[in-house]
Amino acid sequence: MHPNTAFEKNHLIRFHHCDPAGIVFYPEYLVIIDELIEDWFIEGMDMSFADLHMNERIGVPAARIEVDFIAPSKIGDILCLSLLVTRLGNKSFTLMVEGRVGEQVRMRAILVRVVAGLDGLHGITIPPALRNQLRRFLAADGVDLLETQQA
Repeated sequence: MHPNTAFEKNHLIRFHHCDPAGIVFYPEYLVIIDELIEDWFIEGMDMSFADLHMNERIGVPAARIEVDFIAPSKIGDILCLSLLVTRLGNKSFTLMVEGRVGEQVRMRAILVRVVAGLDGLHGITIPPALRNQLRRFLAADGVDLLETQQA
């Protein structure tokens, strides 16, 4: 991942994340990723995730999720999570999330998130303030379709 644009955060793997085999139960990774996205809005983009949803009535639901489980994680591991924007569209954006312990990649996910009006649940054009914040995390080889259309 590109170190200049990635949002990174450590996440402790807890007992409740694990299955009877002692490793992270794969659906827990989706919860961990959603928590990372919320933290990214708050800490990385300085935007209130709660205000976005409750006051502005804008959400960012998942439209597609693809996850590769590369190596198991277990209780006590500190998972370093990295998030990058790889595509910025008109009404959606694509994220790449990677989780690693040390140099070992444990999981990698590609997520398409839609920007949606919560009153009526329909896709909306990404508001300019949000688009500007998303651009800060656009990977060096990422694509901003709005810029591509204007060129």
